[in-house]
Amino acid sequence: MTNKPHKVIPLADIRYASRVPPIPAQLSAPTGLLSDTLGRPLRDLRISVTDRCNFRCSYCMPKEFFDKDYAYLPHNSLLSFEEIARLARIFVAHGVEKIRLTGGEPLLRKNIESLIEMLARLQTTAGKPLDITLTTNGSLLAKKAQSLKDAGLQRVTVSLDGLDDAIFRSMNDVDFPVADVLEGIDVASQVGLAPIKVNMVVKRGTNDAEIVPMARHFRHSGAVLRFIEYMDVGASNGWRMDEVMPSRQVIERLNAEFPVIAIDPNYLGETAGRWRYADGAGEIGVISSVTQAFCSDCNRARLSTEGKLFLCLFATNGHDFRALLRGDCSDEQIAAAVGQVWQGRGARYSELRAALPADSSPADGTLKRVEMSYIGG
Repeated sequence: MTNKPHKVIPLADIRYASRVPPIPAQLSAPTGLLSDTLGRPLRDLRISVTDRCNFRCSYCMPKEFFDKDYAYLPHNSLLSFEEIARLARIFVAHGVEKIRLTGGEPLLRKNIESLIEMLARLQTTAGKPLDITLTTNGSLLAKKAQSLKDAGLQRVTVSLDGLDDAIFRSMNDVDFPVADVLEGIDVASQVGLAPIKVNMVVKRGTNDAEIVPMARHFRHSGAVLRFIEYMDVGASNGWRMDEVMPSRQVIERLNAEFPVIAIDPNYLGETAGRWRYADGAGEIGVISSVTQAFCSDCNRARLSTEGKLFLCLFATNGHDFRALLRGDCSDEQIAAAVGQVWQGRGARYSELRAALPADSSPADGTLKRVEMSYIGG
């Protein structure tokens, strides 16, 4: 009997080969008005607090790669809560108004409430409370919702790819029941972690039959259901363009059942196109990251769990701010380095992808993009 060859993703190259950002010779204090080469401000920071997850969704952490032998980051590689809070304070000084905690599954990070308490003390440059939210698969939400709210978390986004239990168990690939996620959403709503957003990744031929049932379930609930086009993130999910259901088709399918009306975005740089039910039953959104690039007003930066800053969800490399944090650099030096990195940002992956033939991408065959499970969604 021969052993099957073990598939390997070279994630370590991304984790450990990132460039340490240089400290500018001239240190300039943050003004809150930082912008990149395309004039995009820095407003949104997404922080991954763990690379671990208890689901094995095929579009994010498929079992064939992330199996029982997969080597997660050692604990001493992760940023401490104090290090995260220090970097967050620096980013807020540069204009960040919203922080989203992600993973992996962020509720697996022990004592995550302590980090939320630290972040809740921060204020924007305008003296307003920081918008603090968290994205979760919902598996631990019923148990944690009250303590998260008490710590200062304002809202949650829950990933849920279908209501049919067989489909949902198949997609999470760990046989986790949909009823437990729905319970978590209910408890989060009861404790005031609202408005809740529910994200459904739509994969044609896998769960697109769940579009209308999901809409029917969350109408009148107060939750905002958002449909996300299946994206070509990382190297492990076997992405194919023919499995992408364009958002316009999602809207067409919904409109045939529940008429919807397009509405204006809440703010510049919002990723989701907004729609409301004509009968007043609530709001839905579509995130068209494949068919309708929104790079032109993207104001998001992403910090990995080990302190690497990525300037795009589809990035091929990061900037190692952990090295500065643990290298006795001052806040002023780190702030100047953040400013220099953002000012040099020109990322617009989705716009470039849109100009290429189907089933190709700007990074195909040349560079390995960061995995979603490592950087967060």
